[in-house]
Amino acid sequence: MVTDSTDSVSQPLEYLTCTASETLAIQKKFLEECSLKLLEAASALGVSIRQGGKILICGNGGSAADAQHMAAEMVGRMLVNRRPLPAIALTTDSSNLTAIGNDFGYDQVFLKQVQALARPEDVLIAISTSGNSGNVVTAVDAAKTIGCKVIALTGGTGGKLKELCDIHLNASLGKNSSRIQETHIFAVHSMVDLLDRFYLEEAVSPSGR
Repeated sequence: MVTDSTDSVSQPLEYLTCTASETLAIQKKFLEECSLKLLEAASALGVSIRQGGKILICGNGGSAADAQHMAAEMVGRMLVNRRPLPAIALTTDSSNLTAIGNDFGYDQVFLKQVQALARPEDVLIAISTSGNSGNVVTAVDAAKTIGCKVIALTGGTGGKLKELCDIHLNASLGKNSSRIQETHIFAVHSMVDLLDRFYLEEAVSPSGR
């Protein structure tokens, strides 16, 4: 996914305006299609945490950054004060990633971690702009076998993850990773914020941050 409607634009200001308009259109469509799914996803996170589960998050490149971003918002805080929540980005342990990648292949860097850490009460959040990232797909397969619920963040057609996940959050109008990831971070922030305010079943207060 490397082409979009801005390819024929030649002037920088026109290009900037065009990309901003494209982002707004993608997010508007995402809200139309996925608002109820965002609520379902936030609720699923709350159910997992109340059952003693944890949230595992994986993705590559910018999606790896989104995974780490989400884990930080949960373990630390986002907009409200509450207890630290159990979330692990599977993208951060360099020894695990390099050892698994070297010994077993890059397609297994998330798979092995899911096999080691995941339990049936956990949720795996799988982030892939194409929906076809091999190492994310194999991790999802393993998580489903274990009994985890899977939330997928994708773009375009949704790829393979569309059929594998339980809750599909898809930026359907996104034609490249940059625009899709802009919607993914909105989805990440929305899930955590909704979780904190409505699905933890415990008192929260504004953080003042």
